Amino acid sequence: MTELDAARLSALVSPLRRTLLGAARAAERLPDIPDAQVEVIRALPRGAAHSPGELAALLGLSRSAVSNLLAAMEKRGLVTRRAKTGDRRQVEVVATPTAHGLFDRFDAASVALVGAAAADLDPADRDVLAAAIPALERLRDALAARRRPETSPIPDHATETE
Repeated sequence: MTELDAARLSALVSPLRRTLLGAARAAERLPDIPDAQVEVIRALPRGAAHSPGELAALLGLSRSAVSNLLAAMEKRGLVTRRAKTGDRRQVEVVATPTAHGLFDRFDAASVALVGAAAADLDPADRDVLAAAIPALERLRDALAARRRPETSPIPDHATETE
């Protein structure tokens, strides 16, 4: 990929995401949930629970940033914190049914919007977009790997009391 192509792709991704978020929110009359909170919900699919430290590592954020996010999300009824099974000194976080319901509506609206917009494109453009999806997924994973600091693992003995 040339530097120009990288610049064009980089300049396109954020506005594309913001446009899709805004359109999906409007289509489903969803509340404005900040992107960072959406990423926390993504990291907590149904049945999943993580400590705040694990969430910080997964999302590439500081523990204090995650603590602030979780406090705001708890007030909005999007997550709950509970004592970890087997070790009541540790805390784990789960997304609430409310959060998953909002997320499901957002995803359904996003799929419908992208599908409808793609239907307006030339068939050749649709084919190019479909063929690019695996490469974009690998690019996302490569970027995520660069984001995670490998020098700051979560110590096994760390206790979450947030």
